Amino acid sequence: MDELLAVMKALSDGSRLRTVTALRSGELCVCQLTELLRLAPSTVSRHMAVLRHAGLVRGRREGRWIYYGLAEEGRSPYVEALLKTVFEQLSEDPAIAEDVGRAREIRKTMTCGPDGRCGSC
Repeated sequence: MDELLAVMKALSDGSRLRTVTALRSGELCVCQLTELLRLAPSTVSRHMAVLRHAGLVRGRREGRWIYYGLAEEGRSPYVEALLKTVFEQLSEDPAIAEDVGRAREIRKTMTCGPDGRCGSC
């Protein structure tokens, strides 16, 4: 039950909910998430810490960049059912659809890491 409560609390914020839906289609680094959410890097980092604590996202370090993606292993059936419902309910939401499109565009145009410094990380 504690895991389910942590996930529900993490998803109770609009920015974190937007982040989780954007990460369904692939990893993003903090600077890309900052661009997507139009929030300060420190705010995005705080949101990511909450999502990591709830077990919803995982971080992968590459040099000084951290790429975030959905954590898909080790979740309880309760959490899986909750996420399935959340994603189904939001599948028709215009703001979420816009975020998903923007996330795809950001991945294409804003490359981070050793080969393509975005400058924000």
